[in-house]
Amino acid sequence: MNITSIEGLKPSSRFMSDELLVVLTTLPGEWEEYRVGSFAQHLLESGAACVEYSSIQSIYKWEGEIISSKEWKLEIKLAPLSKNLLLRTLNECHPYDVPQLVCLSAETSELYSSWASHQSASQTKN
Repeated sequence: MNITSIEGLKPSSRFMSDELLVVLTTLPGEWEEYRVGSFAQHLLESGAACVEYSSIQSIYKWEGEIISSKEWKLEIKLAPLSKNLLLRTLNECHPYDVPQLVCLSAETSELYSSWASHQSASQTKN
């Protein structure tokens, strides 16, 4: 696949009403990077088009205490048609008792939206 054009689309910086979903979650900071990568690959197989991850420091309240800990932040991009499968996968395999699952809707370029939809469609065929 050529990343400068998909199915006859030309690159455009215009933002259309094309929708893209972004799901945010975190994983335990003590996980080794290969394990985070494996988790991300599982999400790709469940309809995500792209998973970005990075090490972060979080501070939050848990069971009445303020906790500060290292975590892995995951930013998962997907086409809307993959939302249910991806969220079901996250709910089934997430290691936290109360995982952060934040789903945002975003406008994106026509080219990127088409690419994300193409990735999702290829996963639903497998």
